[in-house]
Amino acid sequence: MLGLRTCIYLVKDINLAKKWYAKAFETKPYFEESSYVGFNIGGFELGLQPEEKPEVKSQNVQAYWGVNNITAEYNRLIKLGATPLESPNNVGGELMVATILDPWDNVIGLIYNPEFNQS
Repeated sequence: MLGLRTCIYLVKDINLAKKWYAKAFETKPYFEESSYVGFNIGGFELGLQPEEKPEVKSQNVQAYWGVNNITAEYNRLIKLGATPLESPNNVGGELMVATILDPWDNVIGLIYNPEFNQS
């Protein structure tokens, strides 16, 4: 095992999602096709794929994206149209997590962990 490389979110409108994620993650995609849009987020892949059919999204697997200021990022994503799921909370020591739903009901996790490089 080499570690996690890619997190893929299924979306109903890939063009609209591409714009939303570019704002949410403050970066442009490095790869764009009608069947896949890829973003490089700190060396990890955030991918968007069109939903083939409407699906009920499961919340049993969550990817957490590292942030320096979890409250500020959580609030910024809510202002961009995300839905609150779990507000920022301390889960031990200085470790904090939060989750939101993107406009397509995908869970986006946020994590502040001072033990990891925050850049």
